[in-house]
Amino acid sequence: MTIWAIVPVKPLRRGKSRLAGTLSEDERTQLNRRLLEHTLTTLSDLPEIEHTLVVSRDPAALSLARDFGARTVLEDGAPHLNTALERATVVAKVHATRGVLVLPADLPLIAHQDILTLIEHAGDPPVVVIAPDRHKEGTNALLISPAGLIDYDFGPNSFERHCQRAREAGARLEICTLPSLALDLDLPEDLEIIRQSENFIV
Repeated sequence: MTIWAIVPVKPLRRGKSRLAGTLSEDERTQLNRRLLEHTLTTLSDLPEIEHTLVVSRDPAALSLARDFGARTVLEDGAPHLNTALERATVVAKVHATRGVLVLPADLPLIAHQDILTLIEHAGDPPVVVIAPDRHKEGTNALLISPAGLIDYDFGPNSFERHCQRAREAGARLEICTLPSLALDLDLPEDLEIIRQSENFIV
C-alpha cells in the first residue's frame, strides 16, 4: 500500500501556547522545532511511507521540512486545520496514493514501530485507523485508506466523531491504542510525564 504522511504544523513560535506558564517563548519555539524534527526523522526512515507532506502557515516550519526531504503545502487564509488537511489530501491523491496518515507533530514518544503498527492495521481497505489520545477524546493519528474516504473533523472530542464518520462510510474501523501515540504534548502535566520517560527527546 502506498502511504503518504501528512503532518500539520502550527507556527513554531506560536505553538504550545498552553505551556506559556512553564516555558518561555524561545523555549517553546525550540520545543516545537525538535518535535517536528523528531516526527520527520521517524517518518523519513520508513520505506512504507512514500512521501511526507508538511502543511503549515509558517515558512520556517516548511523550510525545516524541506531540509528533511518532505514536500510542503503553505496554508493560507484563515487558519483551519481540517481545511488545510483536505488541501494536503488533494495533493496526495494527485499522486495516486492509496492511503494517508495524518500525524500531528506533537507526539514526542513516537517511534518507527508505532507507524508500522498503524500501517499493519490498515490492510484490506476501506479502513480507518485511529489512535486516540490518552483521554480517549482527541485523535492523535488517523490513517485513512483509500485517501479521502472520510472528511476530517479534528478538534475537541474528535475521536468519537472520526469513529462515527468511519461507520457512516462503511469502512472497517480499527482503534490503535498505544501509550507512545496516546501522549501528545499540550499541557504542563504532559510535559512532566514526558520528562520522566526514558524516551524523552525534548
